[in-house]
Amino acid sequence: MKLHIFHRTRFKYAASVRESFNEARLQPVTTDGQTCHSFLLKVLPTSKLSHYLDFYLNYVHLFEITQAHTELTVEANSTVTTPDVPALAAAATPSPLDQIGACARLDRCYDFLQSSTYVEVGADLWRLALDATDGQTDAWQAAQAIMRYIHREFRYQPASTHVHTHMRDVLKARAGVCQDFAHVMLGLCRALKMPARYVSGYLYNGPADQLKGAQASHAWVEVYVPGHGWWGLDPTNNRQPDGHYVKVAVGRDYADVSPLKGTYRGTAKRQLTVEVLVTRLEELEPAHAAAPGAARSDG
Repeated sequence: MKLHIFHRTRFKYAASVRESFNEARLQPVTTDGQTCHSFLLKVLPTSKLSHYLDFYLNYVHLFEITQAHTELTVEANSTVTTPDVPALAAAATPSPLDQIGACARLDRCYDFLQSSTYVEVGADLWRLALDATDGQTDAWQAAQAIMRYIHREFRYQPASTHVHTHMRDVLKARAGVCQDFAHVMLGLCRALKMPARYVSGYLYNGPADQLKGAQASHAWVEVYVPGHGWWGLDPTNNRQPDGHYVKVAVGRDYADVSPLKGTYRGTAKRQLTVEVLVTRLEELEPAHAAAPGAARSDG
């Protein structure tokens, strides 16, 4: 599936600010069958851009605006082809859950077994994870059981949390958005010694918005299954990611993959607006191709 992603972030400040230093993780990756054909990042006020790959091989664009300004706009346009990912048939090659602890010796897994900024692995979480996976002996089946548990027991409620909400607060409220559900799933998987990493990206759902988190930044989880590698699960929608999902970045949690973060000098009073539109290119009509719609970027 060939998709176009439009993502605009705009800050309006109550007074002039200066010395703004920022990093953006907005460029989709080319990996595992997904291909990013084009990516264009625009920043106003105009700024020189540089880029690098971070520790987890995410694309990071850097820019700084030293002069005084009252508004900052960051606009990203991407064209991506996504693969139709087949479901993992774990039953054909089982990965015993009681042997999953061996993953701690793998360099690619170690970071994704620990507590992180928004995820805390403790004894209480371990007991909850055991309840959620009761009767499961296969690692992949256990991960799917955790996904189903979160989808069943937690309420999708936009604006009930914010980007800095910790997993433990979501566990108390039993409500949140895709970022929160991903953090809970990370904690439950890691409590069972199952490597799990946070994935940021987008979700295309066509004209009918039946999937939660569509037409906004989205988040899901990838778990490491011995013998199979990393496989995605979306607890918000209780499904495995397929061609409707666009992968941008991976990390220990949201703190590693924030689409835009930085510092500046000046007033703390500001207004943030985010617009996201994911469109299937075959559906674009020339008259409508340049008319992006708005959506809150909270998954």
